[in-house]
Amino acid sequence: MAETTKIAIRNLNCFFDKKQVIYDLSLDIAANEILSVFGPANSGITTLLRTLNRLNDLTPNSRVDGEVLWDGGSIFDPGVSVTELRRKAGMVFDVPVSLPVSIFDNIAYGPRLGGIKSKRDLAEIVEQSLRMAALWDDVKDRLKAPAASLSGGQQQRLCIARVLALKPELILLDRPCSGLDPISTAKIEESLVELKERFTIVIAPHTVQQAGRISDRVAFMLMGRLIEEGKKHDVFSNPKDQRTSDYITGRFG
Repeated sequence: MAETTKIAIRNLNCFFDKKQVIYDLSLDIAANEILSVFGPANSGITTLLRTLNRLNDLTPNSRVDGEVLWDGGSIFDPGVSVTELRRKAGMVFDVPVSLPVSIFDNIAYGPRLGGIKSKRDLAEIVEQSLRMAALWDDVKDRLKAPAASLSGGQQQRLCIARVLALKPELILLDRPCSGLDPISTAKIEESLVELKERFTIVIAPHTVQQAGRISDRVAFMLMGRLIEEGKKHDVFSNPKDQRTSDYITGRFG
């Protein structure tokens, strides 16, 4: 099956005040793939993820040059609804932040804001989202319990479920497993591999090993520049750039 480009990034430059953090980056993201973007700290990876749903707009004195095309249309077009863009491109951060309400209401919050009032419809959305995030079996008997009562790994899966409840097309994950134990990490990774059947996923993995486990393609960034990208096996087994090889083998980073 031929790959369909979901997002085409062309000559992207990102600035905060006078500091440039991404330099002339061009990258295609295929539909229904897991793309891992990895590299050391201060490589611009979080900025890249936040550019894809325009969260950087919220940072004073930020600006971008270049183009990001989503299904052929620019996300920077004046007619684009940023609210709708952020629904379509849900983001999960490294530290899970649950709302100070019940597990059920955490998931139902977004759909309610979107106008869904039916208890039956909300219940279906909550169950489906929790199932996709591999959390349903853990919480189905305590949906009214505070979300804060969940473990760290469960709260992270709750955050993924909350994004899924909005029926996104793209899921952005910024080191979602960085503070989690191996069992919780494995559950999230298993979920992501299943979710790519329905969604396009871009993740900043917390280790190169995680990128190797879950990715279809990988991209290596260093100091704001895209050094190398390609299919996982090609980049990991035969990197074209010495810097990629050095990072993958642990010589720096």
